[in-house]
Amino acid sequence: MEKIDILREQQSDALPERFLRWFAGRGWQPRAHQLDLLSRTQAERSVLLIAPTGAGKTLAGFLPSLTALSVRKKRKPGEAHRGVHTIYISPLKALAVDIERNLATPVDEMGLDISIETRTGDTPSHKRQRQRNAPPDILLTTPEQLALLIASPEADRFFAGLKHVVLDELHSLVTSKRGHLLSLGLARLRRFSPDMLCIGLSATVAQPDDLRRWLVAQHPEPGFMADLIQVAGGAAPDITILESEERVPWAGHSSRYAIADIYAAIKQHKTAIVFVNTRSQAEVLFRELWSANEDNLPIALHHGSLDVGQRRRVEQAMQRNELRAIIATSTLDLGIDWGDVDLVLHVGAPKGASRLAQRIGRANHRMDEPSRAILVPANRFEVLECRAALEANYLGAQDTPPLIEGALDVLAQHVWGTACAGPFDPVALHDEIRRAEPYARLPWETFERVVDFVATGGYALRSYERYARIKPMKDGLWRLTHPRFAQQYRLNVGTIIEAPMLNVRMVRSGRSAGGMSLGKIEEDFLETLTPGDTFLFAGRIIRFEGIRESECYVSNAPGSDPRIPYYGGSKFPLSTYLAGEVRAMLADPYRWKALPNQVREWLSLQQEKSRLPRQDELMIETFQRGTRHFMVAYAFEGRLAHQTLGMLLTRRLDRAGAKPLGFVASDYALCIWALSDLGAAFANGEIDLADLFDEDMLGDDLDAWLAESWLLKRTFRACALISGLIEKRQPGKEKTGRQVTVSTDLVYDVLRRHEPDHILLQATRADAATGLLDVRRLGEMLKRIKGHLVHERLEHISPLALPVLLEIGRERVKGAAEDALLAATEEELIEEVMQS
Repeated sequence: MEKIDILREQQSDALPERFLRWFAGRGWQPRAHQLDLLSRTQAERSVLLIAPTGAGKTLAGFLPSLTALSVRKKRKPGEAHRGVHTIYISPLKALAVDIERNLATPVDEMGLDISIETRTGDTPSHKRQRQRNAPPDILLTTPEQLALLIASPEADRFFAGLKHVVLDELHSLVTSKRGHLLSLGLARLRRFSPDMLCIGLSATVAQPDDLRRWLVAQHPEPGFMADLIQVAGGAAPDITILESEERVPWAGHSSRYAIADIYAAIKQHKTAIVFVNTRSQAEVLFRELWSANEDNLPIALHHGSLDVGQRRRVEQAMQRNELRAIIATSTLDLGIDWGDVDLVLHVGAPKGASRLAQRIGRANHRMDEPSRAILVPANRFEVLECRAALEANYLGAQDTPPLIEGALDVLAQHVWGTACAGPFDPVALHDEIRRAEPYARLPWETFERVVDFVATGGYALRSYERYARIKPMKDGLWRLTHPRFAQQYRLNVGTIIEAPMLNVRMVRSGRSAGGMSLGKIEEDFLETLTPGDTFLFAGRIIRFEGIRESECYVSNAPGSDPRIPYYGGSKFPLSTYLAGEVRAMLADPYRWKALPNQVREWLSLQQEKSRLPRQDELMIETFQRGTRHFMVAYAFEGRLAHQTLGMLLTRRLDRAGAKPLGFVASDYALCIWALSDLGAAFANGEIDLADLFDEDMLGDDLDAWLAESWLLKRTFRACALISGLIEKRQPGKEKTGRQVTVSTDLVYDVLRRHEPDHILLQATRADAATGLLDVRRLGEMLKRIKGHLVHERLEHISPLALPVLLEIGRERVKGAAEDALLAATEEELIEEVMQS
C-alpha cells in the first residue's frame, strides 16, 4: 500500500492534472518508467530508455515535451514565431507518420494547444518552407532533414528554443554512417541550444553504455553518459518454426514450398505482417500468395521502391484494419503500432537476433501480451539459423553491431553543410565536432585534412575550381566560395547511397505518354531488358516498353514467367552471434532434437558421408566432379566475408599452380573450383592449408587485390558521393549511374596514382573493413581458426556442400524458371550424394 501511495505522489508531482485525468479516462495508470523518465528530464538529465515492445516507450519519450508545452504561455498576436521545442528523429519515414497519428490522440483528447508536423523527403516543398518560417512545436523528422535544417542560415533562430530531441529506435541509427551524420547534427544543435536534452528509445540494445555515451556531449568530458532506465518483463513471445509437410529444399531463397502454409496462417489470424529480407523476395512472395488467394483476402505489398503514394495508401488501410496481410521489407521493421496485427510471419532467415526481436514485436504491440511469430526458413541451412535466432530471442540475446569511429566522408559533408549555414571558425568547429561520440577522438591533423579536402579536393585536385567549395578569409573564418554550392549541398545531402534508379511509369502498350508512377527500379536491371520483356514489380506483371531520360515506361502484361528485378546491397549479413550459434548447433547432436526430421536426416547423412565441423574449427572438404576439383570451406561468417576470402584464396591458389577457375559464396560456406586436384595437393602437403589460410593474406595479398578490384572502386564511389566530391543531383537533372561511375572511377585512378594517402582513399579503406569486403570479420575468423583446420578428402559431393554448389551460376537465371532449374539440379546432386 505504501508503494502505491508513493507512486500516486509521484504522479501528482510530475504530471499536470489534465494528464492524470486523461490516463484515468482511458483506464490507465502511468507506468513507473514513464514517470521516471519524466522526472529525470525535469532534473535536466538526458536519458536512454530500454523497454520491451508495447511498454509505452513513445509516450514516455514525449511526456516531457507534452507536459512542458501544456503549461507554456500562448504566443500573443503579432509575436514572432517561436523556434521548434522538440525534434523527434526516426529512422523510417513510415514511423514518423505513424507517430504523428499516435501523438494526435492524447493532444486532441486533452485539448492541448500543441502543433505537431512531419518533415521527411516526401514532404512537399511548400510545407517545408512554411515550417522554416513558422516552426511547429514538435517536428517529426529524419537524420537527412535535420542535416538540411542545420545547414540553413536561419538554423540558429529555428533551434534557439529547442529543449528535447527524441531519438526513436536508437540502436538502428547509431551503427551506420547515417548515425554519424546524426551525431554531428546533435553536436551542432547543442551549440544553438546548450541546455538541450536527448531522450533515446530502444527495445533491442546489446551494449547500453555505448548508446548512453552517444546521447550526450563527449568533449571535454569523454565517457560522460546519459541516465539509463531499463524495463524488465513483458510477455515472452510465442515463436515457432514452420514444419511444413512439403519437402524443405536443400538450397534456394524463395520459400515457394511453404506458400500454402503461409496462406493458411494468414487465414487463421486477424492481420499478419509477412516480413522478408529483400525487395525481390517481397515481389515474388506477394505474387505467389495472390495466386493462392482463393478467398480473395485483402493482401498488400510494401517496400521502399514502391511509389510513396502507394505506400501511404497501404499504411492507411492497415490503420483502418482493412487488410488481412501485408508483405513488407525493413520499411515496416521499427516501431509501427497497428493494434490488430496478431501474427508476424518471417519468410527467410532473420540474419540477426535483434532484427528478429524487432520484427516480431509488430504483433500484439502490447507489453502484457505475447507476440506471435512463425519463422519460415527457405532452405535447410536456414532452418538451423531460424532455430538459433529463436533460442536467442528466448534468452534475450542481442547482436546489434558495435559502434565504430566516425566516417571521414560524412565529416566532410558536415563541414560543407556548416559552411552553407554561414562562416565558421575551424577551431570552434573542431571542438564542437569532438562533442559527438563517434568523433570524440578526432585528431586536429585529420580534421585539418578534411577541411582542406572540402576546400580543394586534395593535393591532386586542387587545380580544379569545381572542387573548391569553401575558402578561408582574412578574419580566419571559412565560408562558401559560391552560393551554388549551398544548392548543391541541399540536393545531395545524406549518407544512403542507393544504386541508380529510374522511375517506372505506366503507359498504354506502344505509347510513350506517361501515366501512373509505380515506383523506382535499379538502372542496372533495366539495362538488361529489351522492349517486350516482362518483369514483376509493384505486385503486377508489366511489359518493358522503353526508357526515356530518367523514366522507364511499362504497360500491363498478363502472363507468366516474368523476370524478377534485383536490388544491389539489399541483403542483410548473417550476424556474428547467429553464425556462432549455428556452428555450435552443428557440433552438438543433442540440440538436433528441436529440428525437423528432414533437417536431422540431412545432418545425419553428412556425418555418414563426411563429418560435421566442430564449433572452433574450419572444415574444408575437397572432391571432384567431372573435370573440376572443388574445395568447400565452412566458415559461417557471412556472404561478404566469404567473398573477400574467396578472392584472396584464389590469388594464393593461382600462385601455387592450382589453376583456380572461380568461386561462389553463401552465408555459410565458400566453394572454390579448379583444374588441379586440390584434395591431393592438400593431402600431400604440396599446398599447406595453414599457410593458405594464414592471417598474412590480409597484408600484401589484400593490398594487391584491392589495387585491381572493382569492389574498392565501388566503395570509393559511395565515399565520393557522401563527401560531395562528386554530385549525383544537379538543378533540374540527375546523373545516370553510368555517368557517376565514370566520374568516380576517373577520380579514383588519379588519386591512387598521384595522392595515395588522400583523405577519401583513407575513408574508402576504412569502409572496406566493415562494408562490402567485411575485412574486419574475416580477420577475426582467421585468428579463430588458426591451428584448427580440418581437411576431409571425399570421393563425391557431401550433403553440406550441395547448397553452396547450387549457388553457382544462379545470378544468370531469373524468374519462375529459376526454381525449376534449381530443383532439377538439386535432384541430380542429391542422387550423386546418395550414391557415394
